[in-house]
Amino acid sequence: MWMRTILAVLGLMLVLLPCVAVAQKPDSRMEEIEWTWEVRPAHADAKLPNVLLLGDSITRAYFPEVEKQLAGMANVYLMASSTSVGDPRLEHQIDEFAAAEGVSFSVVHFNNGMHGWEYSEAEYRAAFPAFVAEIHAIAPKAALIWATTTPVKKETEPGPTNARVAARNAVAGELLKGAEIVTDDQHLLMTKHADLYQDSVHFNEEGAALQGKQAAELIRNGLGADNK
Repeated sequence: MWMRTILAVLGLMLVLLPCVAVAQKPDSRMEEIEWTWEVRPAHADAKLPNVLLLGDSITRAYFPEVEKQLAGMANVYLMASSTSVGDPRLEHQIDEFAAAEGVSFSVVHFNNGMHGWEYSEAEYRAAFPAFVAEIHAIAPKAALIWATTTPVKKETEPGPTNARVAARNAVAGELLKGAEIVTDDQHLLMTKHADLYQDSVHFNEEGAALQGKQAAELIRNGLGADNK
């Protein structure tokens, strides 16, 4: 009897395993408003290197300052999105953007951590390597710069909260440790400027300019001494 029971359980497991695998497949947990925002140079100079800023609305806010700081040194592109690490759409969006632009990036400055609060930090950790791998895939020779996620002025549940922002920054820092990827500590920078919030999450023009200047300095380093 016990042998038949064991065989029956094993048979049930074989039937259920594919279902479990499907259930565990990453899914898109979308927010009320989903968006992407892409910017390319109006007149790209083929003689200059190309830089990509990959992030969200905070990256989008400091993109103009980076573009200003790197004028005459690089063509600066932006791909900003509300899609979070953990969402299977993200890698496809990055791949489609790179294919559409059709240029080689010398530096990629990237961040992802302010959206997708329905994904746990464990899910964020599990998906983060694939996110970085996709960036390597579209820009295999690029210098990579990881920007930490900034603190928030007003917390909401399930997020963003400063505790969860810190946890995601810690996950990224741990996973990138030892990799040849520079860290742009935007979190540390903006903890010093709590007076520059525009709303509960974003910073005003002065704050965005400070962020852009710090990002641009690290990007210049990534481009090499000849471009400083």
